[in-house]
Amino acid sequence: MKTIDIRTTQNVTIEYELATLRERILAFFIDFVIVYVICVIIAFTMATGFRDALLQIDNYGLLSIVMFSFFIFYQLFSEILADGQSWGKKAVGIKVVRLDGQEPGLSEYLLRSVFYIIDILFSFGVIANLLISSSAKGQRLGDMTANTTVIRVRFNLRFRLEDILKINSIEDYEPQFPAVRKLREQDMLLIKSIITRSRLYRNQAHRDVVNDLVVRLKDELDLEKIPPNKIEFLKTLIRDYIVLTR
Repeated sequence: MKTIDIRTTQNVTIEYELATLRERILAFFIDFVIVYVICVIIAFTMATGFRDALLQIDNYGLLSIVMFSFFIFYQLFSEILADGQSWGKKAVGIKVVRLDGQEPGLSEYLLRSVFYIIDILFSFGVIANLLISSSAKGQRLGDMTANTTVIRVRFNLRFRLEDILKINSIEDYEPQFPAVRKLREQDMLLIKSIITRSRLYRNQAHRDVVNDLVVRLKDELDLEKIPPNKIEFLKTLIRDYIVLTR
């Protein structure tokens, strides 16, 4: 599995799994089916005369362009509204992120959407497939121009957490922080990454990030005080999450 290191705005490097080509193709297929269904519904809710004229168009190239244009707008607005996840991406468990650690904005989503014309339409998907498979960061042309890539946000999380923390048997484990259920899998993956990076890079920047994270978690979990051993506290939260959500 390919991974990528992304440095956050807090100057912390976090490792993410890149979405595979198969996952991206599946997400694209799901999105295209959704767009097709929406177009059919719109067509049959139009005035009868306009609908009949539309259905009688025998220029399949024109129909394809119209359909693909609608697909581009769908991708743009769905990723803007859903924080980098179209419905297809959300179903597969992948997400668009910027390589510099900042949140993607309108310009990045717009570039990614427009370049579907070259990546998919004009090349029948060949350019996108070749670039995603061969590039180190899993980028198609749209990603390269927008400085983005697509990462996994769901798959294999529990296995990796158990492997890193070497939890051999947790059948009799008693969770210490039941409120950890409030957190999401993405939150736990971030916690795991910060623990790993704080061990690899023992500098003040990483210590500050750990401190800030613990303070936020204290408020989120309604704890009375900040635990004295912050790293052990974070590791305990991961253990509790595994036990309570598996």
